[in-house]
Amino acid sequence: MAITLEIGGVRCHILSDGLHRLDGGGFFGLVPRVLWQQVIQPDDRNRIPADTRSLLIESDAGLILVDTGVGDKLTAKQRQIIGLEDRTERLISDLAAAGFSPQDVETVILTHLHGDHAGGCTRWDSQDGGPGPVVPVFPNATYLVQRIDLADASYPNERTVATYFPDNWEPLAARGQLRVIDGPKRLGSQVRTDVAPGHTAAMQTVWVEAKGESLLFLGDACSWAVHMDRLAWVPSFDILPMVSIETKRRLRDEALHRDALLVFQHDAQVATGRLVSGARGAQVQPEIRADGVE
Repeated sequence: MAITLEIGGVRCHILSDGLHRLDGGGFFGLVPRVLWQQVIQPDDRNRIPADTRSLLIESDAGLILVDTGVGDKLTAKQRQIIGLEDRTERLISDLAAAGFSPQDVETVILTHLHGDHAGGCTRWDSQDGGPGPVVPVFPNATYLVQRIDLADASYPNERTVATYFPDNWEPLAARGQLRVIDGPKRLGSQVRTDVAPGHTAAMQTVWVEAKGESLLFLGDACSWAVHMDRLAWVPSFDILPMVSIETKRRLRDEALHRDALLVFQHDAQVATGRLVSGARGAQVQPEIRADGVE
């Protein structure tokens, strides 16, 4: 279900492409299970639920969507592996609940090109929903991607090859809808991106700022609230772990200074929160908790 809030009068909607399940070690890296299971309990296959949130912004630069989720270009086997339900158009349903259609989206900001963030950029154009020609989900949108991220996705190495799927962006490039940017980008007076390396070399976060209020969509720069509390808890997904720690430190300092509302993209328990001073320093105080997760 879409969550609607305002940041300095700017209407923002937190959408979801649904819960799926991944090995807990992916999100908690070298942290022993005996510690991280105090945050989230795994199932008998060591998997934990992970959300796939996106952010829809009604900005003065038009309707902006940040990330597109897993999407529906998945086989039954792929769905089964990640525990994704059979329901399709999950993100599109949340978009409709917020009062919009895919045709209304003018800009899509991709934090990075991993499949669970860019999979919903395109869809199969077939009557039965099965494999077929690939077309944009948001036909009128310009899709923004960082130059280095696109290069890394286009020429992956042995470690990263399984995380990138060219059908998520190549059809957009062929239609002239993919726009490559290099570094931070401002969209109107209320939205800006910032490069936050660590998870990937050029991942980007998104800020919404208006009338002295701020929201920070963290993406995989800090996908769970506990990662902001404990900087050393670095996901094994992060290709630059030490850089990831310093990026979180910088983001934490800036978010605390601005009293920014933080949006956690994958945390199945905490959707949003703010930083407050605690015994260990800055820590997240949840504001909106996710439903349906024990």
